[in-house]
Formats: sequence, structure tokens, C-alpha cells
Amino acid sequence: MSDPAAAGSVSLLLAQPLAQPFAQPTGALTGVLFIAGVALTGACLSLLAELLIRRTLPRLGGRVTVRMRLTTAAATFTLSALLAWRLGISPELPAYVLLAVAGVQLARIDLQHHLLPNRMVLPLLGAGIVLLGIASVASGEAGNLLRGVAGALILFVLYLFLALTSRNGLGMGDVKLAAPLGLYLGYLGWSHLFYGGALGFVAGGVASALLVLKNRGNKPKEVPYGPSMLAAGLAIILLLP
Repeated sequence: MSDPAAAGSVSLLLAQPLAQPFAQPTGALTGVLFIAGVALTGACLSLLAELLIRRTLPRLGGRVTVRMRLTTAAATFTLSALLAWRLGISPELPAYVLLAVAGVQLARIDLQHHLLPNRMVLPLLGAGIVLLGIASVASGEAGNLLRGVAGALILFVLYLFLALTSRNGLGMGDVKLAAPLGLYLGYLGWSHLFYGGALGFVAGGVASALLVLKNRGNKPKEVPYGPSMLAAGLAIILLLP
């Protein structure tokens, strides 16, 4: 027979990281080892993701140099460490590490090919729903998942409207990427969804303006908005309480 007091303590521990940002495991050494382990896991998953991309999407994975591979692994390592520091030992952590791993790969592909493949974006959305669904059950916060799904729909519709009505270069790949970003942001809160979506659009506009300046006033036909959207979303996830 389970002890109600112990069960309540476990539930409180699982819910604490989202209520208190930058929660870490007890003990400095334990915390460092935990963060290092999550970071190494993220870097290994990055290398595995590149292998899978090369095999399933050879047109997108064939031009990855050793330097680029190390850069993406280092970026994923850093993001995974920061997410471990931000979320602590929480059931949500695996989902957000997945976002970091897939996000770095999607940013690399968009910068290289001006493309956000459906075979990566849609599985990110589906896996995010599954992992965050498990996390919401474990933490007893089903409302977080419902808010995340609503966030995915809201951000998708907003970016679709912007893509259809503006001439800022948003493509359908960017529109579809807005759905998983809305899920991950909305799960954390409405303010995360608002600031993450707004900052992503602003950051994309700044990147477009910089490209225009770089090309001496000539706007390129295709502007990779994906990296700006992902960077903005992850920044809000890491920094906003």
C-alpha cells in the first residue's frame, strides 16, 4: 500500500521545476553530473539524428562536413545542458531535449537548403505530443498539455495568416514549424507562447533585413526563417520563468 505523504512528495518534486525555473538536483556535484549527462546525451542524439537524416533524406544529409557535424553536436550539447539546468529532474525534460536535437538539425538544413522537411517537422510535433502527454500525466497537470495543443493550433494559424497576407518570405515550412513550437511554448504557459511567437517573427524580420544589407539592397528570393523561429522559441523556454 502506497504512502499518501510519499506520493504527494514525489508529485511536488515532479511539478517543482516548472514552478521554479533553474531547479537542479540536490547537491552541487550531483547537479553537475546530471547536467553533464543530459548534455552528453543530447550531443550523442545529435550525431544519431544526422545519421538518420543521411539515410532517410540523403539529399539533405550528404553535404555535412566534419566541422559542421561538430558544430551541431556542440550546439545541441550546450542547449541540452541549459535545458537540464532550466527544468531539472522533471518529466518534461526529455521532450525539450528532443526539441533541442531536432531544432539544431532543422536550423542547419534550413540554412543550407532553405527547406524544413515534413518528415522532420511532423514527427517533432507528434513526438512532442506523446512525450508532453506522458509528462502531464506524471505531474498531474493535464491542463498543460491542452494548453500546448491549443498553442500549436494558434501559432500555426497565425503564421499561416502571415504567410498568406504578407510579403516577408514566410514559407509553408515555416508555417508547419510553428505548430511544434507552439506546442512546446504553450505547454509552459500563455506568456511563453506569446513572447516566443512574437520574438520569432521579429527575429526573422531582423535576419531578413541583415540579408538585404549584406546583398546591398537586394532581398534574396528565399529567407530561412526557421533558425530565427527556433532560436527565439528556445530562448524564451530557457529565460522566461
